[in-house]
Amino acid sequence: MAEEIEWWDYEDGDEWAEALAGDIGFIIESAIDARGAAVIALPGGKTPAPIYEKLAGAKLDWKRVTIVPTDDRLVPLGDPLSNVTALGKAFLPKGARVIPLISDKAEDYKAAGRAADARLQDLHWPLDLVLLGMGADGHTASIFPGPDYDEALSGPKERRALGVMPDPLPSEAPVARVTLSAAAIANAKSLMIAITGAEKRKVLEKAAEQGPSSSYPIGRVLAETELPVDIHWAE
Repeated sequence: MAEEIEWWDYEDGDEWAEALAGDIGFIIESAIDARGAAVIALPGGKTPAPIYEKLAGAKLDWKRVTIVPTDDRLVPLGDPLSNVTALGKAFLPKGARVIPLISDKAEDYKAAGRAADARLQDLHWPLDLVLLGMGADGHTASIFPGPDYDEALSGPKERRALGVMPDPLPSEAPVARVTLSAAAIANAKSLMIAITGAEKRKVLEKAAEQGPSSSYPIGRVLAETELPVDIHWAE
């Protein structure tokens, strides 16, 4: 179970994005100071876009930074649903490495997951930071209820990524996914969650309270980690 969960509340979205960008920048700088490089995982979607805009403006040694998506949809590069495309637009111009989870060659989502896992085995581990978002249904990364749910939550500890088929498929993006495993997330050196809105706050508070038996994926992920977790929330 997460050792301690600290909530950081902000007056507005701009202050929220500024604070998160500052904290992420500090973690990146610390990792570069310690070993000459930083490897972080960031979510896609619209919510974190303002954070990335501010972070991309930070004076960091971006050439020493590697970014992977926390999860991605099985869509071609350039598709509006592609998380790595959004991350690439924000950070490739700065000189960062942005590593895709999805390769166009994978025949099915399980094979895509195996390919992603193999690619991540080449990176420095554990990750210096995982930043998580959360859906209103309590999913995080692409850890969804469905046939691959147990494997995502409690598969082999050394597995870093896997393919998942949400059931039911989310209406806004009805496609299979590749996601970091709960173990890969829980073993990161730093773990932060960024959410906005009263509805999501209620879900996350309940998920954290429920612990290992949580009915929400994010509750189960929080139960896996022994790290202190910072939750950044704005209305």
